[in-house]
Amino acid sequence: MRKVLILDTSILCVWLKVYKMESCGTDDDKWDFSRVDKHIQSEIKKKTTLVLPLATLVETGNHIAQAGSKRYETAQALGEIIAAVADETTPWAAFTDQSSLWDVEGLKKLAAEWPNLANQKISIGDATIKTVAEYYAKMGFQVEILTGDGGLKAYEPSTPPPIPRRRRK
Repeated sequence: MRKVLILDTSILCVWLKVYKMESCGTDDDKWDFSRVDKHIQSEIKKKTTLVLPLATLVETGNHIAQAGSKRYETAQALGEIIAAVADETTPWAAFTDQSSLWDVEGLKKLAAEWPNLANQKISIGDATIKTVAEYYAKMGFQVEILTGDGGLKAYEPSTPPPIPRRRRK
């Protein structure tokens, strides 16, 4: 089964070494650059597709612009990722793969669902990442949301068990 790894803002900020965002997660599940990079490189070797949701891009860009140090260098690194996504350079999935989620019907669905999620303290960014994860799961991918946020991780779609094939006689 093909796999996608959806990057959350917290993880992308750690991977890019955004100033004052060099780690994320809880004390018993801490993510630092070494752990994030090792996990991502391992997935790339397995031919996993990396997915950059629009919310992750916008939120990470905001954190970079507000960082107290290395804004330009970090913005360049994010720019390289954006270009790779735009060009559909392996291992990145194209943004256009997610475009159907943001058409009229997709936005109306988000508008209807988000108030209940907000009531559970789920941000609109996380709600859209959840939507991206569900989209890839429906397409038959194994989906992992790479995040330091346990609340968002709980929305990771479960992988359906493989359908057994009948043996030919």
